Amino acid sequence: MNNIMKQFMKASRIRVLPVMLIPVALGALGAFVWDGNFNFWLFLLTLVGSGAAHLFSNMINDLWDYYNGTDEAAKQAEGAISTNSGYLTNGTWSIGLFATVTWSLFGIAAISGIILSIISGWPVIVFGGLGGLIAYFYVAPPIRFGYRGKGYSEVAILLSFGILPVAGAYYVQSSQLDYRALLLSLPIGLLTTLILFNHHFLHWQGDKQAGKKTLVVVWGEQRALVFSRWLLVLAYVSLVICVLAGALPWYALLAVLTAIPLYSVYGKLKEQNPSHAYLPLMGGSVKATNRCGLILIIALVIQGLI
Repeated sequence: MNNIMKQFMKASRIRVLPVMLIPVALGALGAFVWDGNFNFWLFLLTLVGSGAAHLFSNMINDLWDYYNGTDEAAKQAEGAISTNSGYLTNGTWSIGLFATVTWSLFGIAAISGIILSIISGWPVIVFGGLGGLIAYFYVAPPIRFGYRGKGYSEVAILLSFGILPVAGAYYVQSSQLDYRALLLSLPIGLLTTLILFNHHFLHWQGDKQAGKKTLVVVWGEQRALVFSRWLLVLAYVSLVICVLAGALPWYALLAVLTAIPLYSVYGKLKEQNPSHAYLPLMGGSVKATNRCGLILIIALVIQGLI
């Protein structure tokens, strides 16, 4: 049983789950601070549903990348670092088992969304449905956001890991919308977009061979690195805007400090780098996102209690 759980955790890439749970927590805390509304059981069900949706997204992406040949190309490309679980390319799990677990996660997310919509209102289905469509068509035909190289995938990630979970979690608690929820979604949404953008540096050669036109493939390393830096700056500028607009308390500005370790990584990179040189950038992106999100959560909890 323990081995099965370990396999599931690796197949679903559960270690990255905080990038979904953090925006959900922020949205729910926004309702607590701004409106005085917070239902623990609704919050818990929102976490379960959104978490299952995120793991579904991870696994459906692996499934379609396998079908499209992207994972195999990344495995064969010299120097490229594969970021998928490897369960399909290595034959650890059969396609049937992988697909069954994937769609079971979708079922958990769908049931959670239906229950929440009955309690909080039909717009919950809209938030969840849009997230589900984005998750599926990120690499699935005919849309394949991640293969088009025109910024569609970045917009999709901003929506899926920023605007939709924050605004959706806020709506679940309050049954209304607020412009502050949109603002609050931007710092964490942009930082998560930065994670997904930077991970393309690890295997862009394999993506190019498989015809996956990420912005790194289309622009090349030099231009993509410039964009990556600006995306980092934009994320923290949006945090300052949140404070100025009243969506966050002033002491949430402490989260700006989380940008320093990540920004220092850029100075160690050249215009062209081997794939392994981008591992610190990827790791720094994840740490900055999680640390920033945690500080924002703590800031909202303090504001709500005092």
